[in-house]
Amino acid sequence: MEHDNKPFVEIYADGACSGNPGVGGYGAILRAGDKERELSGCEEMTTNNRMELLGVISALEALRRPCRVQVTTDSNYIVKGMNEWIEGWINKNWKNSQKKDVLNRDLWERLLRASRQHDVEWLWIKGHNGHLENERCDELAREAIKKCRQRMQKKDEKD
Repeated sequence: MEHDNKPFVEIYADGACSGNPGVGGYGAILRAGDKERELSGCEEMTTNNRMELLGVISALEALRRPCRVQVTTDSNYIVKGMNEWIEGWINKNWKNSQKKDVLNRDLWERLLRASRQHDVEWLWIKGHNGHLENERCDELAREAIKKCRQRMQKKDEKD
C-alpha cells in the first residue's frame, strides 16, 4: 500500500476502570507534526478492556482522512488482538480459541472499521513505567472517571 502522501499520526491511548466492571474512562493523544489533540470519555458501567479499546477507537475515528498511524498502548489485549488474533476470530465467526464468543465483539468490529482506512502499526509499551504520553493518557482516563462519577452523583441527587 502506498503511503508516501499520507500524513503520519501518532496515537497514544489508555483506559482505566474503577472496579472491573465499574466506572471507566479512556484517554488518547493524537499527534501530527507539531499539532496535538487530547480526547477522553467515560462510561458508568464498563470494563477496563472496553475502555482500552474505546481510547484507540475514539482517536482513529477522529482522523478525517487516511493516514499512516502508529498506535502506542499499554494494552497487550489490543496489540495482540490486532496483530495476532483478529483474523482468526473473523475466520471462526467471532469465536476465540476456546470456541467461545469473542468478548467485546462490538468494539473489535468498530476498531477494525476505524483502522481499515489507515496504515496502522500497533505498538505495546509497559504501562506505569514513566512513558510521558502513556502517563498523560492514564491521567485523562482517570479525570474522565471523576467527571463521570460527578455526573452520576448529580443525577442521583435529582432522582
